[in-house]
Amino acid sequence: MVWLLTDSGERQMPDAVLDDGGLWLSPEDMTAATGWELKPEGLCLGEVCVSATPGGFARDGKIDAAAFWRHMGWPVASSDDGSAWLLGEGAETRRSSLESLTAPDFTLPDLAGVQHALSGQRGKKVFLATWASW
Repeated sequence: MVWLLTDSGERQMPDAVLDDGGLWLSPEDMTAATGWELKPEGLCLGEVCVSATPGGFARDGKIDAAAFWRHMGWPVASSDDGSAWLLGEGAETRRSSLESLTAPDFTLPDLAGVQHALSGQRGKKVFLATWASW
């Protein structure tokens, strides 16, 4: 069993194949986990397509998500045994998010355990206090 963490959340990838340092996913798993879809023109996210042939990202009906992520210049990390993978956001995406001054959406419970999403507070003044022990 492989766990995959992306900016859209964490997912179990029961059909993932680990081979030669790669993380091979089915096209359906790749799309579900990252939003990138395999089309005849390559891996596509919306109107943006990247050829899957030059780096050998796609073969035998699978996509090497780690190789594709590295090709795009985005951070990839995995546990020593390959059971957990992180596909991070690129620096340009993080930079533009910081420049927009829009906080990323997240959900946290209140003291009664009721979940509240930051996106549900749009248009209201929000005071968010955080603390960490480290």
